[in-house]
Amino acid sequence: MISETQFQNELQLLIANAIREDVGDGDHSSLACIPASAQGKAKLLVKDEGIIAGVAFAEMIFNYVDSDLKIETFIEDGAAVKFGDVVFYISGSSQSILKAERMVLNSMQRMSAIATKTRNYARLLEGTNTKILDTRKTTPGFRVAEKWAVKIGGGENHRFALYDMIMLKDNHIDFSGGITLAIAKTKEYLKENNRDLKIIVEARDLNEVKEIVAAGGVYRILLDNFDYDMTREAVAFIGDSCLTESSGNINEDTIRNYAECGVDYISSGALTHSVYNMDLSLKAIE
Repeated sequence: MISETQFQNELQLLIANAIREDVGDGDHSSLACIPASAQGKAKLLVKDEGIIAGVAFAEMIFNYVDSDLKIETFIEDGAAVKFGDVVFYISGSSQSILKAERMVLNSMQRMSAIATKTRNYARLLEGTNTKILDTRKTTPGFRVAEKWAVKIGGGENHRFALYDMIMLKDNHIDFSGGITLAIAKTKEYLKENNRDLKIIVEARDLNEVKEIVAAGGVYRILLDNFDYDMTREAVAFIGDSCLTESSGNINEDTIRNYAECGVDYISSGALTHSVYNMDLSLKAIE
């Protein structure tokens, strides 16, 4: 995974681009009717239920827009919330609060939905040794916040992008002439370029599992769209040679069954691509 420094840098890039996109050369609605000297206060109101996420991110956004804004937090990231809860107060320049409002709400609504879904999946895995992972199936430009939300919800992050881990999927394997060749070429590439990246290889059937194990040097085998019996057989064959990951056909009804097959990880794109935003609003306080 990427470093914490790079993670924080990605967050700052996200904020800068989102504010640029939304504000442009000025929030003319606010500029037109609210004096620059006007001071105000607003509350983040929950109109739903689930796991709140993005509180710390909201503070970063407010600080980027106006470092003089003050946030008073009552509910922290990862806490369960219900309709009517107040997460925080934000006070300071009324123009600044309104300038940041939409990005804060858009971010927190989506992050909270992702954290809520992740928490549900994580609870279904309780009592097993399996951990839930996200994927790269994220919203373009918003990946860092979505992966942060997965962590808040109790999941773990898969690779961040194409550059921080090797993942040989079906098309890589087919384009390069097969599993053995793909792995051999990858090892040589890493050696020639002096890169220390973990290697994950996707298997489509048990024969490919055996070929991957025989090639060696793999961090994790991705068992893609295996049924339960195939998964158990693959896990038994792989043993301690590397870690295992299940993907495909993973939902609330199947995740526990796959975990009980003994895999180390289960990855699910649904954590980030199939969620409904939590209903939140930012309301001015008179």
